[in-house]
This record gives sequence, structure tokens and C-alpha cells, in this order.
Amino acid sequence: MNKITQDIIGQFKLIVGDSFVLTDAESFEKYGRDETENLYYAPDVIAKPRTASEIAALLKICNENLIPVTPRGGGTGLTGGALPHFGGLVISMERFNSILEIDERNLQVTTEPGVITEVLQNTVKEKGLFYPPDPASKGSCFIGGNISENSGGPKAVKYGVVKDYVLNLEVVLPTGEIIWTGSNVLKNATGYNITQLIVGSEGTLGIVTKIVLRLIPHPKFDLLMLAPFNNLEKASEAVSAIFRAGITPSAMELMEIDAIKLASKICESTAIPITDNLAAHLIIEVDGNNLDVLMSEMEAISEVLSNYEVGELYFADDAQQKNELWKIRRKANEAAVAAGYTIEEDTVVPRAELPKLITGVKALGDTHGFKVVCYGHAGDGNLHIRINHPTIKKSFESAEMNNILNELFKLVHKLGGTISGEHGIGLIQKSYMPVMFDNISLELMKGIKKTFDPNNILNQGKIFDLNK
Repeated sequence: MNKITQDIIGQFKLIVGDSFVLTDAESFEKYGRDETENLYYAPDVIAKPRTASEIAALLKICNENLIPVTPRGGGTGLTGGALPHFGGLVISMERFNSILEIDERNLQVTTEPGVITEVLQNTVKEKGLFYPPDPASKGSCFIGGNISENSGGPKAVKYGVVKDYVLNLEVVLPTGEIIWTGSNVLKNATGYNITQLIVGSEGTLGIVTKIVLRLIPHPKFDLLMLAPFNNLEKASEAVSAIFRAGITPSAMELMEIDAIKLASKICESTAIPITDNLAAHLIIEVDGNNLDVLMSEMEAISEVLSNYEVGELYFADDAQQKNELWKIRRKANEAAVAAGYTIEEDTVVPRAELPKLITGVKALGDTHGFKVVCYGHAGDGNLHIRINHPTIKKSFESAEMNNILNELFKLVHKLGGTISGEHGIGLIQKSYMPVMFDNISLELMKGIKKTFDPNNILNQGKIFDLNK
């Protein structure tokens, strides 16, 4: 890869305007980081384009001159997907911040990728419509980043993840061409599904500039329950039992006691009762349009929980209480980081295997001398594991932590799971891809990357290295 010259920076300025090309130290500090551990890589230059044609022009120059390009959304990623670890050009998508059309007849929205996820949700809600994927960072992450990572969140257990709502994408390819990947229809069996190939590709295949999402009517009611357990394994066993009873909650979150204490402290909240011997809480939500049906579902869930040594159940009475409980859950990650749990994993197993995963994680901590706290989307088997090691504060390029995480991921694979549910592979997880995939599968993925990006300029070195 080549360095960026002053002449090339001048060409960038002609494309996007002088004020939208940044080369100062303060900007390097901001755009050289995301939320991944404590990693920093300075770019050579940052550009903030406003149109797909501007991005196309930037990419053509970079492709011709073999300059690495890193696309960036809200900078909330946890695996280094937006880190410019080879320098080069960072293309920030923050000016692509318009919701272009809400099609109420067809239940669709067309948006640019720089719209904050919560803003999109609130805007369509005003029309009585619902976009369910809601990652914990929804107040700051971009919808384009959600596309890149195939994000989920608490509502995924009932409503699915981002891929289940993406109909069509406008994408600028690394070579500068602009394409639409599909059609604005609910069924499409016409050729390969390029739309779904782009979703979850972590900015390695193209840069998304327009997004067409399907929507659904917003449910009228929701009920929220807190279920305390004195045994973490019993809490995780109860998760699978609820689904086997024929009930599908709209959300089912697990927070073990340390996560509850840390998040409650940072929120200065006493909304979640903390009793003696408490090991974990399940946060269980149901939603729909018939309140009587929802009450019956909550009664049925309570009956199931009674078989798993549940404590006294707590029901949120109003929207304020519900928001307070969700705030605590969403602050779990931030609180854990602040308390020294700096290494984060995003494992997924079939939900019935959650007890074995939690037991295995705790055993790893005991064996290797680190503290661990667990929380996450128990309803779909997605467990966020936060590690507080006494001497290792980041996993990237740590041989000792690499060995520990290999043990963890081998357990996950043995349980029929995978190493990332919604945070992606990015930079720091790529060395573990061989745990999940054989060489044939990895070579197929690399072949796809080469087809889209023959000169390997776009987010290179993320997910895998082409020369390995």
C-alpha cells in the first residue's frame, strides 16, 4: 500500500471541499479510535463526503494509487472495524444523515447510513411504524454501522436482526462503481443475494450510501418483568424452558449480579432490587396489540419460572420504570469497562446450551486467574462476556489472552455456537476465524473479497488477511 501525498490530498479537497478534508492531530485522535479496547491508529487524512458520487471519486483515486481506505460510522464498534490500522484515508459517513422517505403504504423507509439508529426508530414510530433492531448503543451508533455488523439487540429474540429488515442497498464499490444490490420488494429470488452479502460484511466489500428497510406496525402494548435468581445456571436454564412452553418474549435479557451492581452504580439507580444471595436477573418483556393476551403470557412465564427457583417477581408499572430498567441494561457495557472489565467477547450458542457456556466461562476465569461478568441477549443465546484480567487489559496481540480466548471459542464451537453474534470480527477477532471455519470456507470468503476489491484497499485486514 502507498502513502498519501499532498497532491492526492489536494484532489480529495477538490472532490468534497477544503473544510471536509482533515489532517490535524485532534481529528486523528478522534478518528483513530473506536470503542475497541484501548487501540489507536492514526489515519493520514479524513474525508467527509456528502454524496455517493463523491465517495466514488475518492475510491477511484485510492484504488488507482493503492491507498488503504477505512469507512467509519458512529465509531461505536467493539472489534476495531473502523480503525485505520494501515493509515490511509478514513471516509466518515456522518454527513449522510437524512431519512429520505417513509413509505407508509408499503411499510418501508429509505435512509442514509449516517442517521443515528434511535433517531430512525423514533421518526418512524411517529407514523405508527416499528424498526425493531436496537443495539445498546442505539443513541449514538449509525444505521450504516448496524448494516455493516448485522446488529441485533434485545428485540432480536422475537423480531430478528438487521438482515431481516434490509431490502435494498445503494453501494459504492472499492473500484468506484455505484450499484443497487436488489429491489424494494419482500421476495426476491433473482440471482445471488448481494444485499445480504453486504449486510454483515463490516465495510470490506463496499460503502453503503442508501438503505431501504422494511418496517412493521408498532405494537400498542408491552409488559416488563424482572425475575431474580440465586443461581446463575438456573436463570439460564429457565430461558430455554420459556420458549419450550410456546412463549416468545419480545426481549429476554440476562444480567448477572456483578453486571447489575456495576450498571446500577453508574446510573445511580435502585430500580433493580439487589437482595442477599442474588446471582442474576432475567429482564423479560412481551409486546403486542392485545393487553389481555400479554397478561396471560406473563402468567404463563411466571408459572415456568417457578420450576427454576425464581425469587419474587417484579413488574414495571409504567413507562418510566421500564425505561429505568432498560437504561441499566444498556449501561452494562460502559459500566463494566469503567470497572476494569476491558476485554469483551460476543459469543452465541443455542439457547439451551447457555448453562454450559456460563459454567465454562466461570471455570476459565478460575483457572487463569481473572474475573468475568456476563450479560446479554439470553433469549437468542447471545452472551456478552467481559473479562477483568489483573495484568492483561487488551486482548489484541496478547499471546496469553489469545490462548485463553482460543479455549473459550473452542468451547463455544463445541456447543454449536459461534464467536460473534452482533459485534463482528473486525481487527481483533480475526485470528480466531479458523476455530469456526475450515480452509475451504475461508478461501471462499477471501475470493469474494478479491472479486469486490481486487486491489484490497477497502478496510483491508479486517475479518481476515488475504495473504494468509
